[in-house]
Amino acid sequence: MWTLNRYITRDFLIVFSMAIGILTFGMLGARLGEVLELLSRGIPVENFFKFIFYTMPVILIYTIPWSVLVATMVVFGRLSADSEVTAMRACGVSLLQIVAPLLLFVIGMTAICFYLQVYAGPPMLGKARALMRNTAATQPMAIFEPGQQIEFEGAVIYIDDKVGTDELRGVQIFMFDDKLNLTQDIFAEKAKLTVKEDSMLLNIKLFKCVIGSYGSDNSKQTLFNDELEFNFDYGKAINEAKVGVRAKFMPADQLLARIKIERKRGASAEDMCELEVELNQRIALALSPIAFLLLGLPLAIRTSRRETSVGLFLSVILGGVFFLSIIVFESLTSFPKLYPQYLIWLPNLVFQALGATMLYRVSQQ
Repeated sequence: MWTLNRYITRDFLIVFSMAIGILTFGMLGARLGEVLELLSRGIPVENFFKFIFYTMPVILIYTIPWSVLVATMVVFGRLSADSEVTAMRACGVSLLQIVAPLLLFVIGMTAICFYLQVYAGPPMLGKARALMRNTAATQPMAIFEPGQQIEFEGAVIYIDDKVGTDELRGVQIFMFDDKLNLTQDIFAEKAKLTVKEDSMLLNIKLFKCVIGSYGSDNSKQTLFNDELEFNFDYGKAINEAKVGVRAKFMPADQLLARIKIERKRGASAEDMCELEVELNQRIALALSPIAFLLLGLPLAIRTSRRETSVGLFLSVILGGVFFLSIIVFESLTSFPKLYPQYLIWLPNLVFQALGATMLYRVSQQ
């Protein structure tokens, strides 16, 4: 029996490792576009690796259960197609004995998903967002890109080119008042950047400037100046964003405390629904490996295909339906009367109930 369990567990772990590597790389790649763009503009390389580290827990929450499903479909589909499952059962080995080591492994993966989803993942996702938001605090030069619009409070800046780490060429600045009326447009051949990190101020010193000033009657006066300086508070938006922490980035204990506080202060049903959906969604996703194993095992035995592509195709379909359902129910927070905090459990319950029923029928055959 030990030899049999080792044989099945080895194949399962091999397919699981390959699946989690491929799925994690694919989902991570979808998030790296913005970071790679900023990296090409000059942000430190360590920020790139920090971003990967911070986003990895959230990605694993999805790739671990999906990899369990892929490994289950591929391994047991092949075993069933080769009649090995039939031979094992003919020798008096039950399905429970066959999958006992895998069940322990999946329970362990569920515990990891629970920890990542409930405690570690949300705060680290918040750190990843803050890392990108705070890029300007250490490398404001990285936010300037030729041909792209850069917005500061009351100003829009365009540049033609960057030279080195602190020089801009072909700088165009448009200044607006509180009513978004154009008050000045300034063109300079070049500009020098100076950063005051302690106060998060960006000093832009312009050279050989052409200044157009607009009056209330849209009249324009043109002036020329050899040098001109502006200070932009690029840290204001960063500091304002730090005032509150979104529920999405809170660990479970803080989220529960937030729910209690909101209930005491008589928050609206919509606000309470959003917090409750967030909490239930985390737990539902954390338990998905068990649901995928329960459904994938009898389905793989019934399909009985040697071809790996069939198992992969079914895994993609089932995983996509599960996660898409979670996303759809999560988006119903604006409709508290539909009770999305309870609907979000529906994919888990359907998968587990359907899998348990099919597994019982297969075991009775």
